[in-house]
Amino acid sequence: MGWITTILSSGPARKALGLMLAAITTVLFLLNLRRAGERAGRLAERLSTSEKTHGIQRQMLEAASRRPVDRDALAQRMRDGRF
Repeated sequence: MGWITTILSSGPARKALGLMLAAITTVLFLLNLRRAGERAGRLAERLSTSEKTHGIQRQMLEAASRRPVDRDALAQRMRDGRF
């Protein structure tokens, strides 16, 4: 254990250790940014899919609100050619 403290007490070794720590910190920061970007992309895609689904469901509900009430109304619509 004494030889580690002897090596680290020298100037060039301390400078090299500082540079290595700075490089490792920078790499970890960039990897974290990448992960955050991927997560944001997935959330944006999920939101887009959800909006499309809601739009389709809204169209289905609007179509259902315009449907004929009973068979007679359906037959009348078909005779009039409004189906």
